[in-house]
Amino acid sequence: MDATRVGRALLRARKLLPAREEKPPATTVDLTLPALSLPLERIALVVCVLSRERASELLEGLVDAEAGRALRHLERFAAMPSAQRQAKVAVEFGERADAANRLTALLESVPEALRREVFRRLPPYHRSRFPQLDGDAPTAEPAQVLVALAERRIREATR
Repeated sequence: MDATRVGRALLRARKLLPAREEKPPATTVDLTLPALSLPLERIALVVCVLSRERASELLEGLVDAEAGRALRHLERFAAMPSAQRQAKVAVEFGERADAANRLTALLESVPEALRREVFRRLPPYHRSRFPQLDGDAPTAEPAQVLVALAERRIREATR
């Protein structure tokens, strides 16, 4: 009931107020566009990965000079194999938020030789999470297969 009275009171008040003067529309608009916060290559990469079907349509909405450059980047990314494109995204936008937990699970599940090699190849900020592995003495030069496997497993865990 109170809401109805308030609503009626507002309607009466509007009728009593003088009409507002409308301003004529401006004939020219001075528009300055802000600089892009991300480089065009990164914008094109994100658009290519997230919205591949509409990517060119989305990038055409940029300013003409930037749209042309962004479309060239898009063509280059679209020509890449999917794995290479996903690797580029991982490199450009960093590692996963749960990378530390995934590395912990990796180090708990692999054999001892691979565990030592993975630990040896970890960046210092990840190595500090595993002080129990820090005291292991390095052995002879590991096999190239073991090195390649350790690097791949680190990439998979962090990206």
